[in-house]
Amino acid sequence: MKKTKCDSGFLVLIQISLSSIVCFFLFATAQAQENAQWRGASRDGYYNESGLLKQWPEEGPEMFWNYNGLGEGYTSVSVADDKIYVTGMIDSIGYLYILNTKGELLKKKAYGPEWNVNYNGSRSTVCVNGKKLYIFSGRGVLYALDAENLHTLWTKDIQKDFDGHNLTFGMAESPLIVGEALYLTPGGEKFNMVSLNKHTGELLWSSTGIGKPSTYCSPQYIGDLKIPVVVTAIDSNLVAFNAEMGDMLWKVDQKNPYGHSPNTPIYEKNLLFSVSGGGVGAVQYRLNPDGTIAEKVWTNEMDSKHGAAVKVGDYVYGSGEKNRYWYCIDWRTGKTMYKDNSIGVGNIIAADGMLYCYSDRGELALVEATPEKFNIKGKIKITLGTNQHWAHPVIYKGMLYLRHGDALMAYKIQ
Repeated sequence: MKKTKCDSGFLVLIQISLSSIVCFFLFATAQAQENAQWRGASRDGYYNESGLLKQWPEEGPEMFWNYNGLGEGYTSVSVADDKIYVTGMIDSIGYLYILNTKGELLKKKAYGPEWNVNYNGSRSTVCVNGKKLYIFSGRGVLYALDAENLHTLWTKDIQKDFDGHNLTFGMAESPLIVGEALYLTPGGEKFNMVSLNKHTGELLWSSTGIGKPSTYCSPQYIGDLKIPVVVTAIDSNLVAFNAEMGDMLWKVDQKNPYGHSPNTPIYEKNLLFSVSGGGVGAVQYRLNPDGTIAEKVWTNEMDSKHGAAVKVGDYVYGSGEKNRYWYCIDWRTGKTMYKDNSIGVGNIIAADGMLYCYSDRGELALVEATPEKFNIKGKIKITLGTNQHWAHPVIYKGMLYLRHGDALMAYKIQ
């Protein structure tokens, strides 16, 4: 059959259309890829889940599976595209574990020396971003890995490369990634905070900041002001940087008597909330429209050590360290709505109008997010695992994942 010019043009059009469809499919697939990081999408401990149980059975939620053999560590899990990422230490070496949502080990890889000086084990949460994984060891080495084959793409040592200082209990910061930039706090005099190209590790900017050591805090990003801001705790201060240029915008006192301020600040609509232990308490600041000024609005006695806090509606929930209670605070005024010590203090996350409180005594409680009272709707005792109950729970597709030292547990809460 003889082809006409019209037929040829039609075939070319089909080929172009098919190519466009393939390109669009590949782009959409890349865009749809899940990322995961410390304390959820916004680093605020709130997980956008629905249909979760509002009351647990007397025996607690069903344990779907448990995995033993992670080694020593306090790392929370990251979950993306139905894969679970967590790290642990065995014989002073850090290992990355990748499991599926059935609790089956898919891959295991040694990445380098981990913290074995005190409270041994891994600390930072694995950051899953695009097709790369980022691990920050307690020894202060940042590893970028290919997510598929786990080959090391590049590394940075904060002490050797950035004049940084390790801390009494090892580095515990979980790096922040926004767009193409990765943010980290070496805590050196020259390289107080840095921004790196997430693909290559190339230095984008460095800031002298306040020239003091970091303090276990994972930074927060604020993107709705005239100047994009990265804010974190450094030494005895809360410090803000221009996310694009690196210049320091402001600092305010946050004098923890032990030098520990691990809690990532919470931000919403020009208001910034920060909490530190040791009796320091909680503070809310109002930021001006360009992010260059932080004005104190209110303070509260709640002094979370490293359990963080969550905001649900118009209220903030969390627990104290010296003030060993669970608190509900009015976000607008700073007024304490209640304080309760029915269970031990610890860390907290939230989802679907409920609080998940994990105490340092190993109690995991489901609590209604209401300012009326600390209304427990179910409680279990965590008996698997080893050492301190410090890792923060994570919720993903109706499952609650909880790491306790050597063990990882998955509870069905939907």
